[in-house]
Amino acid sequence: MEEQSVIHSTFVIERSYPKPPERVFSAFANASQKRRWFLEGEKQEVEHFELDFRVGGAERARLRLKEGTPFPGVAITNEGNYLDIVSNRRIVTASTMTLGDKRISASLVTFEFLSTKEGTDLLCTHQGAFFEGADGPEMREHGWRKLLDKLDKELTRSSNAMQANP
Repeated sequence: MEEQSVIHSTFVIERSYPKPPERVFSAFANASQKRRWFLEGEKQEVEHFELDFRVGGAERARLRLKEGTPFPGVAITNEGNYLDIVSNRRIVTASTMTLGDKRISASLVTFEFLSTKEGTDLLCTHQGAFFEGADGPEMREHGWRKLLDKLDKELTRSSNAMQANP
């Protein structure tokens, strides 16, 4: 039997943030905030980022992996489109990821922002198709968990900055 050429996977990550939905949603909509929590890091250099946050708009990012990573010097490109946006409630994106010159996956990701007494519950539902040579569902889920940890730090950072400069 021939090896499967596409692996399909769905996972859901739930997070709670002690900020109102408007504040959490804005970390997705504001380009400088999203760049910090979604792209910047010690293991990669951001070469390009653009964000057109509207239904029909696009998000494009290109990172270069640094030494000490599995693919030093290789570029990762993420290209996505916003399919649905309901302010402070929902974001739906469709995207592809490329490692070097090879497309490794296509994803549909839905973020739901639910108001709670304590702040916001965020539901992230990732539906992916992973192609040969892809990082795979487990690695992608691990990556999203790390990104949502970084989002928590961004929300704290931004709140502290706003309090310092009213």
